[in-house]
Amino acid sequence: MMAEPVKHVKMLAKFLGVPFTEEEVRCGVVEGVVQLCSFNKLRSLPVNSSRVTDRIGGVPMENASYFRTGKVGDWANHLTEEMSKKLDAIVEEKLRGSGITF
Repeated sequence: MMAEPVKHVKMLAKFLGVPFTEEEVRCGVVEGVVQLCSFNKLRSLPVNSSRVTDRIGGVPMENASYFRTGKVGDWANHLTEEMSKKLDAIVEEKLRGSGITF
């Protein structure tokens, strides 16, 4: 996804049933969505750098905790092999039929 974000955003929109129109593609809307959803953009939003989420039944957690480095492969520094396999299975199930592969 990181190598071809525009392609994958278009595929995801189609999977969700809201494909971009030809005019939107021509006008750069897809690229705009990619920019607005970029790691750096989301990480810099005030809500993600200053608020605390009070998780139900859990410990309050700063929203900034959801953002680490934004680098491909950094998961290996935080997840065990077992956790990785479980997460991959969940993502694969949820994205089945989207055309997105990993």
